[in-house]
Amino acid sequence: MTLLATRTRHAGLVAALLFSATLSLAAPAVPEGVRRIADLPYGQDERQRMDVYLPAPATGSTAKAPVIVMVHGGAWMVGNKAMPKVVENKVDYWVKQKGYVFVSVGYRLMPQADPLLQARDVATALAKAQGLAASWGGDPAKFILMGHSAGAHLVALLAASPALAREAGAHPWLGTVALDSAALDLERIMRARHMGFYDKVFGADPAYWRSVSPSSVLAPDATPMLLVCSTQRADGSCAQSRDFAAKVMAKGVRASVLPQDLTHEQVNATLGLPGAYTEAVDGFMASLLPRP
Repeated sequence: MTLLATRTRHAGLVAALLFSATLSLAAPAVPEGVRRIADLPYGQDERQRMDVYLPAPATGSTAKAPVIVMVHGGAWMVGNKAMPKVVENKVDYWVKQKGYVFVSVGYRLMPQADPLLQARDVATALAKAQGLAASWGGDPAKFILMGHSAGAHLVALLAASPALAREAGAHPWLGTVALDSAALDLERIMRARHMGFYDKVFGADPAYWRSVSPSSVLAPDATPMLLVCSTQRADGSCAQSRDFAAKVMAKGVRASVLPQDLTHEQVNATLGLPGAYTEAVDGFMASLLPRP
């Protein structure tokens, strides 16, 4: 592929991200039997809010439900926690069918907050959700982080360096699912040809690149990770995921890569629909849960 074609495809990807992230501000459809708690605050800013989706209580059940904390994408600049592609299929499967609690997190966006502050927003939301989990029928010891695109970068950053989350008051969580991030090694990305909007988001300071690069801040206490990647992308999502997984495993931490023949958007929107993809992600999460 020529450089011009690659740049054109990158530009198309960014345009699609920004356009699709602004399409829907309405509340997503909530399946029958699922209860939604909207706009629960975890900070003072209007974007520091989260939506909680609760399963119907099981008669006679005393089990504490696992909790998924989902972080939306949008190039660190747009998007919102209530986008249907972020919520609907995942809630239908994991909340309605499996009995999980699902928390969709909003966070401050560029230029108000840079990615490091965004990660701290997510960490603060995680801490708040852990503190409230018991009141929702959830288990504070059964949390799993998930994010797509820019949100996948943010959860991968927290997973690589859990100290960032501890600083916000969060407790350890079981593992992390990153849905198609191509921002796992920002030091390498920013020193090579890259998508133009990365300069706006990550600036020109190599020290800052390092501070928000999951590969650079990877610590021995990183959480187990599943890295889903689109094989249809031209910017090396799967290659980055494999390289990052190898670094995680070199620290003695579990990591695996799940390539999917889906577009970047489909990796997010179709998760929860019946099929091998949803089963693979569900299997990873189930393997993290303590056995009865």
